Amino acid sequence: MSTTAPARPTARPPEQEVPSRPRDARLGHPLTPYLFLAPFMLVFGVFMLFPALYGLWISLHNWDFFLPNRPWVGLGNYLELFDPTSLTAVQFWESMRATGLFVLFSVPFLISIPLGLALLLNRNFAGRNFFRAVYFAPYVLGVSVIGLLWQYLLNANVGLVNYALGQLGLEEPIAWLTAVPWVWVSLVGVTVWWTLGFNTVVYLAGLQDIDGTLYEAARVDGASRRHEFWHVTVPGLRPVLLFVLTITILASANMFGQAYLLTGGAPSNQTRTAIMFIAETGLEQFRIGVGAAMSYILALLLIGVSALNFLLFRRQEMK
Repeated sequence: MSTTAPARPTARPPEQEVPSRPRDARLGHPLTPYLFLAPFMLVFGVFMLFPALYGLWISLHNWDFFLPNRPWVGLGNYLELFDPTSLTAVQFWESMRATGLFVLFSVPFLISIPLGLALLLNRNFAGRNFFRAVYFAPYVLGVSVIGLLWQYLLNANVGLVNYALGQLGLEEPIAWLTAVPWVWVSLVGVTVWWTLGFNTVVYLAGLQDIDGTLYEAARVDGASRRHEFWHVTVPGLRPVLLFVLTITILASANMFGQAYLLTGGAPSNQTRTAIMFIAETGLEQFRIGVGAAMSYILALLLIGVSALNFLLFRRQEMK
């Protein structure tokens, strides 16, 4: 019978002392973060902050290029926009109504259609990358190209769309660009076709960040596709949905090029958006102060809508 001698404790090597660095060396120079931020802050200050403050200053004056002086009017430009007897106020709120209608009509399609496309394009099938490129391709075109292209397609007399509908048996041509409600159908349809690729790419990035084990666990529990969507996909995409909804509302509220090039505000200025009217007031009528006041009212409304989005989504997360 053999016995094993207990192992002798081995002597631990002496620990080498790590030379401690001075606190300033570990934290770096206190100005280093500010130096990294300096380029962005410089660009932001010159091209964003200064124009915004200068616009606010202009809105408090009777700013006209042809006046020898620009007298101070205080809140006069803002009060004029809330005076029901003022023609400018009437036209401004009509343009705000047109902007609101466009946001109301376009945002649901710009949220839902790209989400459906992203769910399809997130699956594995042959040619997936080709279809991703096809749906994103219109987004790289400029608004002037989009406007000219759809002017030819939607022209009531010589447009290809009415020609195709005529071949299908439609006798009366549709005034896509000059009559309600077809002008809204045209503006919303063109905008959705043009910009859905951007939202689709954002959704795709969000879908690929959702943990695949959550779907496997849901299938083990017997969840259907519909349950997977509502209980896994939607909660996983909530931050992305907030981002997409906010930027889509802001982009739709700032719509200018499509209406300017396709309808020119027709019929009877019913599709003249707020940005169009602000541009007309400031750059055609040279009433820069009033135009700046309109811009600030529109900006405050959009800030309020964006803040409401954040509050609603945060309340959903806390439930």
